[in-house]
Amino acid sequence: MLEIQWTRRTHRLRNTIVVLLVIIIFGAIVEIWHLFTRHQQPVFGSISVAPALQRKTTYSVGNFLVRWEGTTGQFSIVNQRNPHHVIFSTATRKGFLAAGIGSLSSKDNMGYFTLSEVRKKLFTKQSVTSIKDSGKQLIFQGDLTSPGGGSVPYRMTLIADSSPKLGYQIQMLSPRVNRIYLTWANQPSDHYYGFGEQFTAFDMQGRRLPILVEEHGDGRGRQPLTLLADVTHGAGGNWYNTYAPVPHFISSQMQSLYSENSQYQVFDFTNPHAAQLEVDAKSASGVIFSGTTPAQLVQEYTSMVGRMAPLPNWTQQGLIFGAEGGTKTVTANLDKLLAYHVPITGLWIQDWVGQRKTSFGEQLWWNWVLNHTQYPDFKQFERNVKAHGIKLLGYINPFLVNTSSDKGITTNLYQIALANGFFVKGKNGKPVLFKYPGFEAALIDLTNPKARNWLMGVMQKQLIDNGFSGWMADFGEELPLNVTLSNGESGAQFHNQYPVAWAKLNQQVLKNAPGGKNDFFFMRSGFSTSPSYTSSFWAGDQLESWGSKNGLESGIIALLSSGLSGYSINHMDIGGYTSIDQFPLHYVRTQELLMRWMEVAAFTPLFRSHEGNLPSKNMQIYSNPTVIRQLQKFATIYKALAPYREQLMKNAAKTGAPLVRPLFYNYPNDAKAYTISYQEFMLGRDLLMAPVTAPHVTSVQVYLPKGNWVELFTKKHYVVSGAGMNIEVQAPIGKPAVFYLAGSKVQSLLQHS
Repeated sequence: MLEIQWTRRTHRLRNTIVVLLVIIIFGAIVEIWHLFTRHQQPVFGSISVAPALQRKTTYSVGNFLVRWEGTTGQFSIVNQRNPHHVIFSTATRKGFLAAGIGSLSSKDNMGYFTLSEVRKKLFTKQSVTSIKDSGKQLIFQGDLTSPGGGSVPYRMTLIADSSPKLGYQIQMLSPRVNRIYLTWANQPSDHYYGFGEQFTAFDMQGRRLPILVEEHGDGRGRQPLTLLADVTHGAGGNWYNTYAPVPHFISSQMQSLYSENSQYQVFDFTNPHAAQLEVDAKSASGVIFSGTTPAQLVQEYTSMVGRMAPLPNWTQQGLIFGAEGGTKTVTANLDKLLAYHVPITGLWIQDWVGQRKTSFGEQLWWNWVLNHTQYPDFKQFERNVKAHGIKLLGYINPFLVNTSSDKGITTNLYQIALANGFFVKGKNGKPVLFKYPGFEAALIDLTNPKARNWLMGVMQKQLIDNGFSGWMADFGEELPLNVTLSNGESGAQFHNQYPVAWAKLNQQVLKNAPGGKNDFFFMRSGFSTSPSYTSSFWAGDQLESWGSKNGLESGIIALLSSGLSGYSINHMDIGGYTSIDQFPLHYVRTQELLMRWMEVAAFTPLFRSHEGNLPSKNMQIYSNPTVIRQLQKFATIYKALAPYREQLMKNAAKTGAPLVRPLFYNYPNDAKAYTISYQEFMLGRDLLMAPVTAPHVTSVQVYLPKGNWVELFTKKHYVVSGAGMNIEVQAPIGKPAVFYLAGSKVQSLLQHS
């Protein structure tokens, strides 16, 4: 009998292995197929110059010099104040402009967009026939010719803005053209950072990066998870999927460019000698920044797009506890943490609207009305929570679901919005229905003033009037590209701006509310100008895992990259969000992962937990005394650093400087710093962390830049002068590798904690 059972188990194991191998191989084939079908190659062409312009000439454009090499058709730009630092240079013997006629179609599913790009005709042979200099503007003109015949006249204008900024405008003088390609010089040793919130890659050298707001994916190339997520609900995602892309970068050569277009666009760094920006539009505009440090470039960029205001002081005083399950469950778990003296400043109950089970896990009723079945006698519950000095926070998103199937819900906002025509509509004039696991939802058209004002009224009554001091403003990525909105714009035109409109609406609710200045909201979606309107960002639905494709490492990359594009206040769900427990996949939060995530979160702008989509499967911050003690320790450290973070936030409001920074932000002359990604990060200038981001690891390799560093938990000093220092330090759970500069404010704060 034992032999038969053993044989059966062997067969099952063998079959499982075969299935997994098939999935992995098929997934690899899918990845290769995507690479060669979806992704286009950069568009490079030749350049010719009119005989009269075939000479070396330097033009003055405001505070900038444009050095023209007429024999090669190349130009470079420097600031007159620093003539040795080239801030932009076109590629030698390559056209700096090309144009095209093409089409972009898409299929969308739950915020994931499958794009089909077709290039019908390309105009790649560039001629430069005139250069006009007015002192404030420099205008290049000529034609772009197609190898198959036909040409398009163009105009590119460099415009003096201020000393650190030089604007550009590119116009294709033909109604047929709807693609523009701008090319500049790239070197294999260059590194490119920023681009909004990126997750898998920090340096984009060698990559082709689309700029499109969308869901960030469950697997992002991690197999077999990605393939299975795609097959079941189309949610696998790719390495470049992000909730908050921004067409802006900073390079290791201190070059920085911002594309002001909001249409779909692509940055291409796959050629080692020429980089390219492709914009799906008839005209393109942007800014080239001048600066010699990342801090200078971030300051100039954020002076254009806006900066984030400091958070209310109460948000910095401890844990924002993410809890759910109704009054009794939430109260019991809150009491567990309070019994261990965990400093708690906020209680975030996302299920204030009611909860239901779907195939994905525990999900909310997207009907923004207080659910008295879930939270009976809410006023008494609110008084009990606030008696501990704890603020209440809720949840909202721009969708609504039809709640007619739930007899316990008496106010059906979906029906009200439907009757008033407030939803995004398809070509048939009916609301577009978005299919999610177990339900359908409709999206509010935020270009409709009546819809916007109505939703703001709902939020005032249901959130503000019910005593919430903040909320998660979720989603914002799902607007289809093929719809026409209330204001006449197409979905393709407004898609990347939808999350900006969503942020503006939430900000306005706070401005209109009495005491709203002391409240805040946090978002995952965004675009270029979102920081102007958003209290805080968070890095979205991270997989409860360790990896850089999706997990703890990718969350750290998100904080580092977004900070360089103006998202100065960003944070993560402690422990991640997405659990998957369906054969053959098992991604649920372990105790070790949760405790390591706490360590990282203590040195970020907000310390907030989440139970995840499968709360009963996950280790929770209240699950056992060991976890609670770890939570109490790092919530206390987080609280102790509040004065330091408050000063950093005030500085961010003035300069755009991110709170969480890559090493090279503070050490721009240290070449080693540019090679470090999630392995290390800094909070401001005075604190450095080398987190543990893999299981069963108790020591880490650390690179310390110049300075007098003190290890937090051992008090050991490391004096680094000149070149940096590589060390190995012990980092058991509860004592991660954290360093502060001797004599800094951080030292005194931590010594007194």
